[in-house]
Amino acid sequence: MTPESLYHQALGERGFVTDPAQAAAVAALQACFDALCQGKPTQGLYLWGPVGRGKTWLMDLFHRCLPVPSRRQHFHHFMAWVHRRLFQLGGTADPLQALARALAGEIRVLCFDELFVSDIGDAIILGRLFQELFDQGVVVVATSNQPPNQLYRDGFNRERFLPAIAAIERHMGVQAVAGEQDHRLHPGAAQQRYWVAQPDALAGVFQQLSPTDPGSEQPLQLGSRQVRVVRHSSQALWCRYRDLCEQPLAAMDFMALCDRFPAILLGGIPQLGGEQRAGRIARGTEDGAARVLAGDRELPTLAPRDDSVRRFIALVDECYDRRVALYLEAEVPLEALYTQGYLAFPYQRTLSRLREMQLQRFA
Repeated sequence: MTPESLYHQALGERGFVTDPAQAAAVAALQACFDALCQGKPTQGLYLWGPVGRGKTWLMDLFHRCLPVPSRRQHFHHFMAWVHRRLFQLGGTADPLQALARALAGEIRVLCFDELFVSDIGDAIILGRLFQELFDQGVVVVATSNQPPNQLYRDGFNRERFLPAIAAIERHMGVQAVAGEQDHRLHPGAAQQRYWVAQPDALAGVFQQLSPTDPGSEQPLQLGSRQVRVVRHSSQALWCRYRDLCEQPLAAMDFMALCDRFPAILLGGIPQLGGEQRAGRIARGTEDGAARVLAGDRELPTLAPRDDSVRRFIALVDECYDRRVALYLEAEVPLEALYTQGYLAFPYQRTLSRLREMQLQRFA
């Protein structure tokens, strides 16, 4: 198997639509694949473009064919692993270098999906980690909705991330996958997983998913936290939006939920977008006497629910990547759920994924 043979097989046997942007990306992946098979040095590849253009699918074709040790992870999973390893390497003189060397001893190729940097801690780590991985000879293939020079575009202390961008552009071929079609919107048999102002809809879904187990209303233990639930069984978790997305949960918590439940039901979702409000960061204990602004550094202007929307996006990403069925009940139609706010760009991917989740082929 090669990336090109699998791609042409999908076009010929599975009825996939020809896409010139995808074909160019496949050619670049094939060139990288050939070099790896021949033991030759090669650049990695950075596939970027709008949602639904097949970037993840193409990267997975490449990964399936690899004859060398490799790892494929969602970017959230990769960063969660990095943070755990750095904690374990506490006391090491140069933990990032040690991590990169250990990883290079295990794999030749690292594939990760959905590279999107919004956290200053991740940005600082990646500034060196990418360069260390490249120095150790690891070939990186990644997907993203943004070109490298747009990553962490408005982030605080962005200069700390610029070395990562420079390393990506130096060691990875940058390939746009920006065809005209969102392939997630191709017709398919519908499967309703989204309801508007029908609070009883999820009760029927839960009973269908868990017909022999009525479940429990007791809070769910998630690490050191307790999560309030409507009901949970071995087959499904049913929560209200306020109890899952408006609580201090992180991407790792949503990973744990997807490890445990094959289906997640989320009800009572309000309209998530709204008018953005400016904010500033104050500094120092002297704020008790007079508010001191931290230079001209400003917080992004956020809509009232943007903090919970970040968690909602992380939940959808995790369910999509793991093929965990996600059933939603909200106050407004899907297209009106988030139309205004600071997170409009990353939410485009979320909306595309939620649309695909309304088709039978998602399961």
